[in-house]
Amino acid sequence: MSEKVVRKQEKVGEVVSTKMAKTIVVQVTRRVQHPMYKRIITKRNKFYAHDENQTARTGDVVRIVEARPMSKLKRWALGDVIRRSALVGLEAEEVKS
Repeated sequence: MSEKVVRKQEKVGEVVSTKMAKTIVVQVTRRVQHPMYKRIITKRNKFYAHDENQTARTGDVVRIVEARPMSKLKRWALGDVIRRSALVGLEAEEVKS
């Protein structure tokens, strides 16, 4: 019997907002060639992703994976944090001073 293997989509982007409970906004940037002018342009998309443990912070580079629809806009889940942001640590130290 042949089983159908479904691979979930993955995207890598930067966290731009963590203001919602258990939700992050990830901006995915890609560079594409303009079809007519052949010039490289940058395109950006924002994706709402579920962050159960609220581990991601603004500025982090994260991997998000396709998930079941959790709300009107949220169709992705946080896979893992690839790189932590250095800026957030500096902001926390400035607040303490």
